[in-house]
Amino acid sequence: MCGIAGIIHRDGSADIGAELTAMLQSMKHRGPDSTGYAMYGQPDDLVVVRFMLAEPNAMGGFGMDERLERNRAEVEARLAKIGADLATIESESGGYAFRATVRYGGDLKPLADYLEDIDGCEVLSLGNSLEIVKDLGDAETVYEQYQLGSLKGTHGIGHVRMATESDVDLASAHPYWAYPFADVSVVHNGQLTNYHVWRRRLERMGHRFQSECDSEIIAVYLAQQLENGMPLETAMKHSLDDFDGVFTYLVATGNELGVAKDEMAAKPLVLMETDDLVVMASEEIAIRALMGREVESRDPFEREVLTWQV
Repeated sequence: MCGIAGIIHRDGSADIGAELTAMLQSMKHRGPDSTGYAMYGQPDDLVVVRFMLAEPNAMGGFGMDERLERNRAEVEARLAKIGADLATIESESGGYAFRATVRYGGDLKPLADYLEDIDGCEVLSLGNSLEIVKDLGDAETVYEQYQLGSLKGTHGIGHVRMATESDVDLASAHPYWAYPFADVSVVHNGQLTNYHVWRRRLERMGHRFQSECDSEIIAVYLAQQLENGMPLETAMKHSLDDFDGVFTYLVATGNELGVAKDEMAAKPLVLMETDDLVVMASEEIAIRALMGREVESRDPFEREVLTWQV
């Protein structure tokens, strides 16, 4: 079933981690298996790298501590070799999740590829404002594990997942970063029935994928269109013609947030908009959890595409 949520402040930053947590926790019934956040702060000269060195399910195994320490050292060595000046690196959530900041002016793809060649390393996000955090458990669990109360930002999207056709693991958890494009992420409720067609097309263009999830296809598709100079709203409208299936998705970039529904509009989403705030979710209960009161909301129409800028 799954649940998605998004929020954008058009008048400055806010406690984006806490706000998304309130919304996602209210939809725990839609997906208790994993929770994920894509949060955007003010752009910085530093590149933020969020990565994992092991699946949480694997923690506690024989030799795991030594493996994590060895792989962390290898990450630092490879950053230096590729010309990325490490500013900070912090371990989170039991020692398998990490947040690093680096000074790096090169192409992100070689950097991401080089790190992901390390056994067990998965780069969750790269960018000047994007940070993806995702893990097993409900929103409150992930919020506490990663101390998201200290994370401020202008906008973000989130996802609660109910595992149906795949395992309960991080590879299947949303959001998805548009590898290797900076600061583009997607959450999605639904199914693309021509997923394999588009995966092959994008692979022929030189793209690689970190998962078997159709949501990652949406992210890379949109990022490629943006790279080609297409405005986000136009790219999203094209996606409604190119993708088959029943779906509602949210996409975020460094300065925009967008929502799109397919022509059947069977996957729910409601939104509330004021002069300085836009909030949306699979259920109105999530908006009420954030606002603390009854709200006036509306459902986007069939094939409707909406975008907002910071």
